[in-house]
Amino acid sequence: MAQTERYLDLPLEEVIGDRFGRYSKYIIQERALPDARDGLKPVQRRILYAMYREGNTAEKPFRKSAKTVGNVIGNYHPHGDSSVYEAMVRMSQEWKLRNLLVDMHGNNGSIDGDPPAAMRYTEARLSKIAAQLLRDIDRDTVDFIPNFDDSEEEPVVLPAMYPNLLVNGSTGISAGYATDIPPHHLGEVIDGVIMQMENPSTTLDDLLTVIKGPDFPTGGTVQGLDGIRQAYRTGKGKVVVRSKTEVEEIRGGREQIVITEIPYEVVKSNLVKKMDELRFDKKVDGIAEVRDDTDRTGLRIVVELKKEADAGAILNYLLKNTDLQVTYNFNMVAIANKAPKLMGLQPLIQAYIDHQKLVFTRRAKFDLKKALDRQHIVQGLIKAISILDEVITTIRASKDKKDAKDNLITKYAFTEAQAEAIVTLQLYRLTNTDITTLEEEAAELERRIHELEAILGSEKKLISVIKKSLQTIKKDFAEPRRTIIKEEIEEIKINMDVLIASEDVMVTVTKEGYVKRTSIRSYGASNGENPGMKEGDYLLGYYELNTTENILLFTKLGNYLYLPVHQLPDIRWKDNGQHVANLVSGLDRDDEIIKALPVKEFKEDESLLFITKNGMAKRSQLTLYQAQRFSKPLVAIKLKDDDEVINMMHTNGNEDLFIATNQGYGLWFNEEEVNLVGQRAAGVKAINLKEGDFVVGADTFSPDNKKVEFVIVTQRGAVKKMLVTEFDKSTRAKRGLVMLRELKSNPHRVIAAKLVTKQVHTFTVRTKNDSLETFDAKSYRNSDRYSNGSFIVDVSTTGDVVEVRENIDTTLKADEE
Repeated sequence: MAQTERYLDLPLEEVIGDRFGRYSKYIIQERALPDARDGLKPVQRRILYAMYREGNTAEKPFRKSAKTVGNVIGNYHPHGDSSVYEAMVRMSQEWKLRNLLVDMHGNNGSIDGDPPAAMRYTEARLSKIAAQLLRDIDRDTVDFIPNFDDSEEEPVVLPAMYPNLLVNGSTGISAGYATDIPPHHLGEVIDGVIMQMENPSTTLDDLLTVIKGPDFPTGGTVQGLDGIRQAYRTGKGKVVVRSKTEVEEIRGGREQIVITEIPYEVVKSNLVKKMDELRFDKKVDGIAEVRDDTDRTGLRIVVELKKEADAGAILNYLLKNTDLQVTYNFNMVAIANKAPKLMGLQPLIQAYIDHQKLVFTRRAKFDLKKALDRQHIVQGLIKAISILDEVITTIRASKDKKDAKDNLITKYAFTEAQAEAIVTLQLYRLTNTDITTLEEEAAELERRIHELEAILGSEKKLISVIKKSLQTIKKDFAEPRRTIIKEEIEEIKINMDVLIASEDVMVTVTKEGYVKRTSIRSYGASNGENPGMKEGDYLLGYYELNTTENILLFTKLGNYLYLPVHQLPDIRWKDNGQHVANLVSGLDRDDEIIKALPVKEFKEDESLLFITKNGMAKRSQLTLYQAQRFSKPLVAIKLKDDDEVINMMHTNGNEDLFIATNQGYGLWFNEEEVNLVGQRAAGVKAINLKEGDFVVGADTFSPDNKKVEFVIVTQRGAVKKMLVTEFDKSTRAKRGLVMLRELKSNPHRVIAAKLVTKQVHTFTVRTKNDSLETFDAKSYRNSDRYSNGSFIVDVSTTGDVVEVRENIDTTLKADEE
């Protein structure tokens, strides 16, 4: 009969919490984090132990990797073969580990990120230094536990005769924990271990005299001694890792930058690709070619420069903008006493020392027991040979082996072990010479037993034995240091004027936020056609600029984007631009660009004037908007929650300003009434709005120009043109004068008030139903303030007007406005 099903009525959060807790514990303890004692994750330990058990060691021939992977999965690690093979390959990659644990024949991947060959094609064996991790494992130095199916036993930790965690480092991500421990120099770490072991009161500064810092297998230069000291003290810290570079002269008086070492864990092919993209996109001028000349003699990347290019400035730009220089973050987390722990240098070394003391103590106990057992046997054999005739007579008189043993024990007081040794003794051992050998062996055993008892009885002698073992490993395996340590982090200064190729271009900005720069040649070939844009998008502005200049884009939510022209994508005039979100991160989805401002020079006597929907005005010096960072939006004006910027005007500080509101009020005053304030200020009241009213348009103009014209469009589709002189010049924070005749039923409400100029005199009206109607302001006569204009759309069929767009004449150059 089938077992009755049982359903447990448990809260979901309790069940999920319990399951995730168990999963996290497993991931932390038995997968992703290394043990502080031997520096290995479980899969690495099992691979090394499986290879050791199979005799796949450094002095024997290579063996197929697939065989080892099969052994590991079948006996110790019941997981996917790819994860086991990847772990095995990593231990054989000279650009990942400072001292390789696995020797591999065949394609084991590359620093370019190429995958290794399948495990059926590669062959592997333990490296010589890996044997030091496993040395004496058969002498009861570590605990063993049953494997997953109780068919075999596996070690909990390896004896690890050198401090592998610091030497080879580790990286891993588990549940709630991650670790990043860099590789170090074997000789330095051993010296540090010996120093701390001999003198437990050793300070971190003492250790830093021998352990200089990380020693990456890929070399390079580490900058920032303070970061190293902090990491060694707390377990967390930050340093800068820089490539090894030099500038060489080549034929024709040109120069080239040669890179021979790159930062740790940087994929070389991606680095070369990124540098070449900077050349191709013309982000930096002066690079003729980027090529990878790496061969079997070593890594070599060449950046060939154009004639008269500034090698120092280009190198600094590459260091700043590519992985030629990276930041390495220490996060030294390891499993100590079965729990994950963030550990500094001294706790890590101490965990290793404690492990070694235990390993060598257990080894000494094992050897002592073996020596005592052998001494007991040897003493029995010597006694037996001294009364040989009686022993032989006794054995011959016995019925069988068991009877012979019993008789020897009864008659001559031999022990069970001694009697067994006597009855199994071969006849040739009865010679006179063998007596001498046994006596020599007895003396040697006596000496060995005293030595082992001394080690077990004295901490000082134990430390001396560990020290001798470590010094032998240092002598056999230590290599010269590869990474150079520098105390200070060198600041990278980039002079962009030197790096940017000076070129005149046309820059376009669209309402939906697409930008591009176009060569004058591509613009000239367009014959006055509009630039490429998405359907429904329209031009906010186009400008003839130089690549050494900048353009500022202002948004309705009070932000601005600082874009150097040379960083804009180089795209043909008839093709669509690239969205600013690809150039600047963090732009709000609800935000939109309202104005573009090209800036050749940030002058102190020029200012920016902002007018908001709620009638606020803010004026700030242009120089405040010169930025160093281009990666994210910057604050242009502080807005209240429901407010937004209607327009931003670039002024000389003495221009007149006209503001129009939705309910048909217009106010004219001089901008001097708005005092200069800081970049992040909110400003002052510009116009006194009626309840429910809001600003729909604002523009500045020269006080000397009395022929300034505005065009007004209402929601009912009416258009009228007015001279600004229809209004009386007033002062800030007034209500203003009406510019429409008030109707009791269905009154007109202003949707937009636009300044009419030589470049902008045609406008497109968009209605609620997305119907578009274009009109030319020049074809309208000027009206007084009390008319409502003439209709250009029938809103009963198209819906109310919702937007008025300026149509920019692209047949005019920007300086012809």
